Amino acid sequence: MKLAVLNSDGKELRKLDVDDSVFGIEPNGPVLHQAFVTQRNNQRRGTARTKTRGEVVGSTRKIRRQKGTGAARAGSENSPTRVGGGTAFGPRPRDYSQALPKKMRRLAIRSALSGKAADGQLVVIDQLAFDAPKTKEIMRILRNVGIDRSALIVTGEPDRMVLVSTRNLEKTKVLPARYLNVADMMNHKGLLMTEEAIRVAESLWAIKAPARPKLEPRRSLGAKTKEAAATPVTEAPVQATEEEAKPGRRTRFVPKPEVEAEAPAAEKPARKARAAKAEASTAEASAKAARKARAAKAEASTAEAEAKAARKPRAAKTEASATEEKPKRAPRAAKKADDKPAADAPKPRRRTAKKTEEGEG
Repeated sequence: MKLAVLNSDGKELRKLDVDDSVFGIEPNGPVLHQAFVTQRNNQRRGTARTKTRGEVVGSTRKIRRQKGTGAARAGSENSPTRVGGGTAFGPRPRDYSQALPKKMRRLAIRSALSGKAADGQLVVIDQLAFDAPKTKEIMRILRNVGIDRSALIVTGEPDRMVLVSTRNLEKTKVLPARYLNVADMMNHKGLLMTEEAIRVAESLWAIKAPARPKLEPRRSLGAKTKEAAATPVTEAPVQATEEEAKPGRRTRFVPKPEVEAEAPAAEKPARKARAAKAEASTAEASAKAARKARAAKAEASTAEAEAKAARKPRAAKTEASATEEKPKRAPRAAKKADDKPAADAPKPRRRTAKKTEEGEG
């Protein structure tokens, strides 16, 4: 997108290329409105406060009796319905501030700048340079560039000469480019920006495309294999021991290969001697173990024989005691028969009382 650059006399000097992501997007109305409301709310102090009927100074006596007067019921003179009484549901101190995401704030500023550029209300001037504060000079410049109503003047960096020259003008405000905001752009019809301010705005709010990483060309598997084969092996990697390669450490444990390399010819006889010595010591140890096993087995058999011999006298004694004669007891059946009464014996008669004419006997 290109914008015309004017001088202080209102003549076009050249065309300026600007970033389309800042000055050429379609304005987002809802986001613009939300950013404007948020900024205005954040400017509120929120200190307004009124008194309720309980805080107003006055008597709490009932004005008249409840019934019998024909008039409406009335309480104290501090009632909100009476002059000098309290306020019902009045403002209280509160916080009106709101939060707006960073991306929405940036989108709102870009939308405002793009809307001004699309409506022809954005004017770009080459520079604003004053040797001394002059309000007439600012008025002449605004008239030459076509701004006859409220104006927002934006400079690249804070400029006191421009600020002092415009502070007596009604509906005119000066801002550095870094402090550009939605509320000021919406409250002023004309927007006058210097060329330096345009570049600062682009550096702050332009959408930069993400840098793409450079990709290396793909290589086939055969090329990788050939490259690995051509690479000489200088030194074997240092392998960590099993104690050093613990989970908390960064060293990776690489187990050593089980197959050892073939020893030189001079080392073979010594290796054979060591192997023979190891075999002899192994055979001796196995013989000792066999002798110990046999001795333990013999001791176990001796202990078992002694235990059997000790058990035999006790068994004989038990058999002798079992063969002794025991006194015979009388049969239970006979004893029961002796206790039973004879069948011919008369049964005892039950004594009963006889009734007589005089009563029971």
